[in-house]
Formats: sequence, structure tokens, C-alpha cells
Amino acid sequence: MQYISTRGGGEPKTYSEALLEGLAIDGGLLVPEQLPTVSAERLESWRALNYPELATEVLGLFATDIPRDDLAALCAAAYAPSVFAEPVPLTPIGDGLTLVGLSEGPTLAFKDMAMQFLGQALEYALERTGGVLNIVGATSGDTGSAAEHALRGKDRISVFMLSPQGRMSAFQRAQMYSLQDANVHNIAVDGVFDDCQNLVKDLAGDIAFKTAQHLGAVNSINLARITAQVVYYFWAWLRATDAVPAAQRPGFAVSFAVPSGNFGNILSGFFARGMGLPIRRLVLAANENNVLDEFFRTGVYRPRTSAQTLATSSPSMDISKASNLERFIYDLVGRDPQRVRAAWTLLADTGSFDFTADLARFADEFGIVSGTSTHDDRVATIRAVHERSGRIIDPHTADGVKVAAEYVEDGVPMLVLETAKPEKFGETITEALDIALPLSADLQALLAAPQRVVEIGNDEAALRAIIEADALH
Repeated sequence: MQYISTRGGGEPKTYSEALLEGLAIDGGLLVPEQLPTVSAERLESWRALNYPELATEVLGLFATDIPRDDLAALCAAAYAPSVFAEPVPLTPIGDGLTLVGLSEGPTLAFKDMAMQFLGQALEYALERTGGVLNIVGATSGDTGSAAEHALRGKDRISVFMLSPQGRMSAFQRAQMYSLQDANVHNIAVDGVFDDCQNLVKDLAGDIAFKTAQHLGAVNSINLARITAQVVYYFWAWLRATDAVPAAQRPGFAVSFAVPSGNFGNILSGFFARGMGLPIRRLVLAANENNVLDEFFRTGVYRPRTSAQTLATSSPSMDISKASNLERFIYDLVGRDPQRVRAAWTLLADTGSFDFTADLARFADEFGIVSGTSTHDDRVATIRAVHERSGRIIDPHTADGVKVAAEYVEDGVPMLVLETAKPEKFGETITEALDIALPLSADLQALLAAPQRVVEIGNDEAALRAIIEADALH
């Protein structure tokens, strides 16, 4: 299996090379030359596997350059019981919806599911090459803490994580800024997530600087994150169809609702569907920063400026430039890198592009629908789910539940991907339910711990100076 750029430049890469490279050399994103396919028979043969075993099977279709025994060891370490006490439980929450539990990991967010594997795989690849890697990432809340907790203390890796000042919850800040590991560097940028993401892309696009400083990425521009997330779509389908008679299982379709900001999580579902997993619909749920919802409803992609990006009560989705959309566009235009380059040139020149005709032609083939949720919707949804099921969901998951309800179909299970534990967003939970969620002693200690962070302006030169001073070589 080889990986190529959405913009057509550079040489094909192996999985391990893609893992270390992050952004493609021409500024595009790496994608499989062609998606692997999974037959109904093979899918059924995976039903009895535990999560690490299933991860080995699915990731083995992508990471063909990693020996199978080595890959199995990486998956066993990433998804060990000491890391995930119960990986990906499915819980009915009423009204035809089932919650897919993805926040059982160390930072209580779905990002742990891919990041724990990425941490293991990065260390493995670097040990094979004898190299080092300086991760430069951007986070709107959960990616940063998941990455730092997965990579903290690793000898060959340093992490420089950019986050938007004042745009995350107190819990999210504490999870990141309280880490005292020497290889973890938190950098708070005076701006929004898109400003942080732009800085990361600018550095990654400077090939001389990227090479000299051994830069890599853990944002969802890193293809390994996308492939690791594919696993839980397969797991959720298998668990959701356990009670379906065996004769009816082949082709038995389910739908997934996915709270979406940077289009990485739902892109993994798009890949799973392309591999043959029976997915009826992928329901994209946006918050008030609904650029992606606008695109899938109208065909026009019109990112907003930093000033136009709203601060909401689902802050991890406060994103107006979805990096992973480029991977979807690549498929939408028939995997034509020239059309992708032309679209991003037009975007830079005019601030938008229009794929109305392409979306209309391929709407059924790709199966993506969308909707928007507001703060009032989130509060009402949290309250309604609690009243009917006793379950408390976080505000991002509430975005997913609200939009999912608009697309429920008879005979088609609707699975909503959980985003995080509600404790991370206590203020919104208190507003919705008039209760204060009790925090464990460990979580109370986390919030009280001293924090270590460097604040900078939206300033590429300042960021370069920090990396040059502290990067591994």
C-alpha cells in the first residue's frame, strides 16, 4: 500500500513514511493510492475479535510495510486494559439512537482512540530509523491533550502544541498545561484554532525548515490518525449487528452521526464506507461555526475569518477551515490532483469554491448529510437525553445527537459517536441539568495543579524561535 498527495507532487510513500511526514511535500494531504476493500465474509470473520485484534486487522490493510507481529504488538500496547478499561461500548439513549463510547481513554476524549496508536507507531518508526521527531500541532481542545498524554516522556519525540488563548474549557487547559514533561511544550496563541492551524501548515510547507528541525504532525492531517479512527467504525458496526440474524448481516446498513470540526473523524467513516462497511449515511453535525454544513447543503465552501469564528459551548468544533476536507474533495473530483490544486488556488484568491454540481451528482454515492446545532439546542439535547436515559452527554456529543435525530430512519440503526466525557464541560452541564458533576480526587488535583505554557501572538517568527531553541536533533 502506497500513499500519494492530493495535489499530485512528490513520490509515493509507505505507511511509516506517511506517519513521519504528516503534510505532503507539495502542501497536499497524503491518501491511499486506492482504499483496501473488505468483503462481507471477511467482515463477519472479525466479529469475535477484541479491539486490539480488530485494530491489527484493519490497520494491517493500510500499514503493509509493518510486519504483522510488530503491528499486533503496537495495537496491543495502544489499546491495553490499562489504557482503555472498556474500549468503545455501545449504549442506547432512546429515540432510535445509540451512543458509541469513544472517551474511555486517559484524556476522556475520542482523540485518545487514534492518538494512543499514533504514539506507539511513531516511537516504533523512529527506533527503526534512529531518528527524532518534533511534533508541531494545533488543537481546539482535545487533540492537544490526547497527543501530549500519548507522547509524553518519549525520548525521540518532542511536542510543540499550539492552542487558542481563552478558547478552551478550564478542564482542557489543565489537561495540557499541567504536564511538566521536558518533551512537552504548550504554546497559547492569541487567536482562534484556525490561526494555530495556519501556523502549523506554514511551517510544514517550509521544506527547508521542516527538514532541518525534523518536524512532524499529529493533527488529523497525519494519515495514521485517520486510519486508526477507521477501526472503531468497523467495531461499532459489528457490535450493532451482533443481534441481527446471521443471514441478514451481509449488507445490513447503519448510519453514523459525527460531531465535526476539522472533518477528520467523519473522513474516517467515509474511508470505512469506501472499504465496504455497510454505512447508509454519515451525518455531519456542526455547531454555529457551520462552514461544513453550508458546504454539504449548498456545494459552496466558504471558510470564515478568525474574527467570524464564534466561541461556542462546544469549543473543540470552533473551526472554520477544515483541513481534511481536501481529502474528500480529492475523491469528489475523481482523484484529479489538478482540480484539487485549482480549487485551493481559487480559495486563496477569492475565499471560496463551488462544487455544487459534483456534490449533486455523487450525493447518494458518498452518503454524507449534515445539520447545525446551536447552544440552545445543546442544552435542550443534554436535558432530553438525561431525562429519557439517565445518561449525561457532553455538548459536542449533544450536537451529534441533535442532528442525528433529524435523519433517523426505520430499520436503520443510528449510531452517534461520543466526543468526550461531560466532566470536561461542567459549566454547560450545570446550565442544562442544574447539577454540578462530581469530580474524582484525581480530576480535582488536575485542575489545581500548576500550569506551564508560553503565550505568543499570532506570530510565525516567535513560533520558529521557540522550536529552534527546544527542538530535538
